[in-house]
Amino acid sequence: MAGSGVFAEITDGDEFKYYFEGEWKKSASGKSVSIINPTTRKTQYKVQACTQEEVNKVMEIAKAAQKLWAKTPLWKRAELLHKAAAILKEHKAPIAECLVKEIAKPAKDAVTEVVRSGDLVSYTAEEGVRILGQGTYLVSDSFPGNERTKYCLSSKIPLGVVLAIPPFNYPVNLAVSKLAPALIAGNSIVLKPPTQGAVSALHMVHCFHLAGFPKGLINCVTGKGSEIGDFLTMHPGVNCISFTGGDTGIAISKKAGMIPLQMELGGKDACIVLEDADLDLVAANIVKGGFSYSGQRCTAVKVVLVMESVADDLVAKVNAKVAKLKVGPPEDDCDITAVVSESSANFIEGLVMDAKQKGATFCQEYKREGNLIWPLLLDHVRPDMRIAWEEPFGPVLPVIRITSAEEGIHHCNASNFGLQGCVFTKDINKAMLISDAMETGTVQINSAPARGPDHFPFQGIKDSGIGSQGITNSINMMVKVKSTVINLPCPSYTMG
Repeated sequence: MAGSGVFAEITDGDEFKYYFEGEWKKSASGKSVSIINPTTRKTQYKVQACTQEEVNKVMEIAKAAQKLWAKTPLWKRAELLHKAAAILKEHKAPIAECLVKEIAKPAKDAVTEVVRSGDLVSYTAEEGVRILGQGTYLVSDSFPGNERTKYCLSSKIPLGVVLAIPPFNYPVNLAVSKLAPALIAGNSIVLKPPTQGAVSALHMVHCFHLAGFPKGLINCVTGKGSEIGDFLTMHPGVNCISFTGGDTGIAISKKAGMIPLQMELGGKDACIVLEDADLDLVAANIVKGGFSYSGQRCTAVKVVLVMESVADDLVAKVNAKVAKLKVGPPEDDCDITAVVSESSANFIEGLVMDAKQKGATFCQEYKREGNLIWPLLLDHVRPDMRIAWEEPFGPVLPVIRITSAEEGIHHCNASNFGLQGCVFTKDINKAMLISDAMETGTVQINSAPARGPDHFPFQGIKDSGIGSQGITNSINMMVKVKSTVINLPCPSYTMG
């Protein structure tokens, strides 16, 4: 059970503590932030409302701890990460329970997220030893006009303090995808979890605590973004920011200053369907890609661009599958559960009402109870409708009928987003040409957009992000190159 057993020390009454200098503490503010259960719409948990002064102390300690950690042998860093991964997987049940209650993630998917996170941490440990254990060696006479009098040794060294800000929809997996690469690279961590998902993240942090990482190396502050958000992202003690979320990331990137940024900021992932596509395969991927976790995924299918000649058949097949989706509470492993908040539900409803007013065809009756929205496919959507461009982050999927592949590519590229996209066709030549033309970080051929496996590169362009993720890329994002040049006198003798 959450907050009990080995996790008992992270709570104080009905409040969860924050993590600083290897200890669980209550904030001096005396205030807390409530976490609302999306299903019941009642307060489920409370976390500390940390102050700016507490953030200052965290940054100071994190900086000092990083200096010592950078001198820790790579094998020892990897050993601790493997230990944390094992503890995380061992305690998957209470962490999954938190995911169910604070973000309404279906129970089975919640367990999967925790196990996947443990696997990610272990893989990162192994990959980090390989990547960071290698350097480069250059000699000067490979460049014109130089004698062999300079020898350059280059290696990768840590950045310092990494600020990690994961999103609500994967508060464990997208936290460890930042923590593990930063730690193996020799950095310290300040984690600011999302409000919805904070308790899941706190449980995850405790697994790292139990693994025996040095005090002050890993820190987790909770609180209102309005009070400590900008203070964190603009703090002079931060040497790198890894953020996953929405428009907030754009504001952060404008304020952060001269530090490395790793940003994944959402998408409007387009699914282009050509006339020769396997429509049964397409329909299965549209339903899985568009409605899993109620569409609250950056890589969800967000708009279907289908050739007019096969649109009727495809819509019929998708509707048949949508009718079989189970709607209800996450504890029952339903396919469609409540979206994360009332404000999210209201935003989704606004997109639906705009489409209705402008003449979209409703393939199902629009139905909502509190934060629970039934799955809805909207056909005959036009570019003048908001749903054609905006990211609903909910179980509502628009279908736009096109007359050519070029029309689909144009719509995809006209978006301010560029995270992922997909194309369905039996013609690999067409698929590759369309992939090259789509302005997105990743294109899936004959499958729905997806993040992972976690060692695959994952990146967006335009308003979808800066930098690249995936285990290897994340490690390389969290280091810098250090060169040492050995200078020798001009050679005055030859070997006989």
